[in-house]
Amino acid sequence: MSDLETFRSREPNLALAKRLKVVVWILTGVVLLLVGMMRRVTIELPEGMDLGFLPPVHASLNALAALALIVALVAIKGGKAGLHQRCVNTAMVLSGLFLLSYVSYHFTTGETLYGDTSGDGILDDEERAAVGGMRTVYLVILLSHIVLAALSLPFILMTYVYGYTAQFAKHRRMARRVFPVWLYVAVTGPACYLLLRPYY
Repeated sequence: MSDLETFRSREPNLALAKRLKVVVWILTGVVLLLVGMMRRVTIELPEGMDLGFLPPVHASLNALAALALIVALVAIKGGKAGLHQRCVNTAMVLSGLFLLSYVSYHFTTGETLYGDTSGDGILDDEERAAVGGMRTVYLVILLSHIVLAALSLPFILMTYVYGYTAQFAKHRRMARRVFPVWLYVAVTGPACYLLLRPYY
């Protein structure tokens, strides 16, 4: 029996899936609430502590998640279900670490504006003119990244739950739509960082 056939022969665990669906919606609500509060609440760090090193970490975690997703896709296309599962688990862990780090950073550190060469948190007319249309490009990528990350979160988690609980038909059906969005979010994260990097 092949690796893929072994996975497909597993019995679906519907009772566990039902419990995990509740966890998915609670987790989604908590994450969206935290992300929504990031710009409204500021947590003061202890004297001398600075989380300014985190943006490249965020970009690296996203890039590694994107790589894990690509390998997961290649693996399942080649019938290597075990490798696919390990890669998806890796992508989930990396995305979870990214989320924790990202929320921690934005609760404690002021916003960096694209084009703000003075670093004063204000984009004046001269700075705006200097970056020209690239600011629009950056904002389009950033907005699509944020919106798709928020909208896709429960569907990414549900796709994972379906695979984890051996509901493979549902997993495949949902993954066909969710995978490209998750990959886009993982790739545009580092792209946003690279565009914003001169202004940190």
